[in-house]
Amino acid sequence: MKTVAAFVLVGALMTTSSALAQTQATDPVAAGQRVFLACKTCHSLEAGGKDGAGPNLNGLFGKKAGTVSKGFNYSPALKAYGKVWDEATLDAYLTNPAKTVPGTKMVTRAPADPARRAALIAYLKSATR
Repeated sequence: MKTVAAFVLVGALMTTSSALAQTQATDPVAAGQRVFLACKTCHSLEAGGKDGAGPNLNGLFGKKAGTVSKGFNYSPALKAYGKVWDEATLDAYLTNPAKTVPGTKMVTRAPADPARRAALIAYLKSATR
């Protein structure tokens, strides 16, 4: 019985993974919204949204790192980073925050898969304007 349950679980995970891959190809914003569910525990996106363990990300693109949410206590390292958030800077940061900005408080990485990260960035770009 345990073997059957394990096969069912593996099959469900493969189906979910396959569905996400298919969605990424046809609608990266929708795929990115699914990826963002893991980020949602620390970040909000809506205008006027609250900061959590991480800052509210509304208005992220085009703003200098460490300035997006006025009330958030950014690390000195992120404030000194000096770059403006765009697809490339965000991709580098999400790939490895501690390597990109040594001393940052953010320790969680985005998905290692570049396509999933790209989908997440596409969603953030559409949801944080």
